[in-house]
This record gives sequence, structure tokens and C-alpha cells, in this order.
Amino acid sequence: MAQAILIVGTIESKMSQAQSWNWIPTHLTLDQFERFVLPHLYIGSRGPQPKLSLHRIFNYILKLLHLGCQWKELPIAKDENGEPEIHYTRIYRAFRRFEIHGCFENIFVGSVSLLHQEKLLDLRIIHGDGTTTAAKKGGDNLGYNGHKHMKGDKVVSFCDRNCNVIAPFVTASGNRNESPLLREVLPKVTHVARTVGFNLKSTIVSLDGVYDSQKNRKAIFNRGMIPNINENRRGRKTPKPGPKRLFVPAIFKERFRTIERVFAWEDKFKRLLLRFERISKLHYALKSLAYTMINLRHFCHS
Repeated sequence: MAQAILIVGTIESKMSQAQSWNWIPTHLTLDQFERFVLPHLYIGSRGPQPKLSLHRIFNYILKLLHLGCQWKELPIAKDENGEPEIHYTRIYRAFRRFEIHGCFENIFVGSVSLLHQEKLLDLRIIHGDGTTTAAKKGGDNLGYNGHKHMKGDKVVSFCDRNCNVIAPFVTASGNRNESPLLREVLPKVTHVARTVGFNLKSTIVSLDGVYDSQKNRKAIFNRGMIPNINENRRGRKTPKPGPKRLFVPAIFKERFRTIERVFAWEDKFKRLLLRFERISKLHYALKSLAYTMINLRHFCHS
């Protein structure tokens, strides 16, 4: 509790600081690609080599993610003969190969590790929330969300106080309640913490009222963290009986400049505004790539 009070004293000053690193990269230079991406890519040893370098192919995937166009409408540069320098199907095959071998998740974890090495993570408070994406073309892992009146899927993710996504998200169909998903995403958070090497002991986990349950609070406490969850009365006219639960409104208010901002930055990548991929794992690979670009904004200035 004392730590929570100490953190509240610094929230207002932190919110007023000007932030010059809000530009999200949609293109990587060769040096940036070799530093952040290439060590995590799968490079096959059989078959013909691609006509273009992996750097150019990866930037075409980023362009598709940013523009939101179809694969066959991807703007491809011309060669000296006036023909496209590569066919879009070769780029798609490279994307599928990277996804099958888990390259996008490895790139994301590598970005978190780099943030930790550069001391750019502020893990005194981590904020979690879920977001739902409509899927008008159909596909797998979908459900009808009665609250938002659309068919789609949802993800639950966590970020730190500096708007850095710190763990792979958990996915579910749109008709699933978010509260049980928290107990699925917490092991991923602690796994990344062990892999990267940062400590989450005494970290405050800020969540909204939909995650207010005894099982969720216990799952947070069992990992040495402190829940800061707004009480959800669920129709009760009086507060829930029992000991008063920790909730600091100032910490909860900070979520509007952290996790909600991350979701707003995600909308910069037009391919994620709607889910166009019928295969859910391809959509989630693009979402992981978008979160990676959000983390790399500290190192890829315009």
C-alpha cells in the first residue's frame, strides 16, 4: 500500500511530461532490420533464394500492415524492365514461413528484451485490458459480442507505464468473457519476465471492473504482484462484504494514457482495424508485429 501511495505522488508530474517518441515506425532501415529483426528470422537452407533481400521483403510486410490493402494490391516497386521486382505471392509465402516458425513472437520478445537492456521499462505499474476486432469476412476463433453488436475476436494484453507492450497477448472468440482470460495471460507475463530478466515482484496490476473476481486477485497475489482493480458491484446496491480491497483511483486513471493509447496506436496499422484473415493465427502474427513496432518507436525515429 505504501508503494501505491508513493507512485501516486509521481503520476501527475509524469502525465504532464512531453513525449517526443510517439512516432510509430512503419519502415525499417537496413541497420535497424539487422539489429532488431534478422536475428529472429527463420532462413531456410533448401530451395531457391528469394529475388529480394529479407530486408526488402520484411518492409513489404510492414507496408501491407500499415496500408491495410490486399496482398495482390500491395504496391511493389518496378525493376529496370518496368516489371514488379517480386511477385506478391513470394512475399506472402515468406510471411507464412515466418509465422509457422514463430518468428513474429520471437521478434516481439526481442523488442521487450531490448527495452529492458536500455532501461526504458517502467514496471512499477502494468496496465491490462482487452480489445475486440470485428471479422466481417468470417474465419476461425470468432464469436458474437452482444455488448458491441459484432462478430469477431478479442485479445487481452499488458503494457507498462511507458506504453510498451510487455507480454504476448491472449486470444479468444468475441463471445468470451474477459475475466477468465486474465488467468491465461498472467503466465505469459511471468514467462517473458523470466526470459528477459526483469522482476515483477510488488508490481501493481491495474485493471478495470470486468476483471474483479476473487480468482483473478488470487492469481495476481500468487505471482507476488498487487491488484488494483475497480470493484464491480454487478447490480449490488451495497459494497461487497469482507475486507476493503486495494484500489487507488489515480493509478486506474493512468490507464487512459497507457493501455488505451497503445490500442489507439494499433489503429495506425489499417490491416488490424478489421480482421481480414480467415486464419486467426495470421491475424495474430500481424498484431504481434504491430506491437513490436510500437515497442521499437524508441529506436526508430522519423
